[in-house]
Amino acid sequence: ELPGKKNNNPEILGFFEDCGHAWVRNDEYAWCAAFINSILVRAGYYHTGALNARSFLDIGEEVTCPELGDIVVFWRLNKVGPYGHVGFYKGENKKSVNCLGGNQSNSVKISPYEQDRVLKYIRIKKIIL
Repeated sequence: ELPGKKNNNPEILGFFEDCGHAWVRNDEYAWCAAFINSILVRAGYYHTGALNARSFLDIGEEVTCPELGDIVVFWRLNKVGPYGHVGFYKGENKKSVNCLGGNQSNSVKISPYEQDRVLKYIRIKKIIL
């Protein structure tokens, strides 16, 4: 993200555009789901098109043994609340799950999240035409 409401990163705005939300013209809007949807769209995979992380709970196949590139959905603030975070699974250890995601410290990067914050691991299929 670029600092200030008048400075907006065009790549982040492109994530919103890719998943059908070109009306978002501010990189201060939560964009983790837009990033994941954008990557899925660009790669030809099913996606939610929604801007909330928990929308990914409703697509794909739930898996218990995630593989590199699967989607991981985390809860945020409250396990049963509406808020969350979403990223691509990159690995884990006893304490944390590493995921590649957007809006992680205002950037796209790999970050660790506590194991007990995982809501679900999801495997998404490629669209076959």
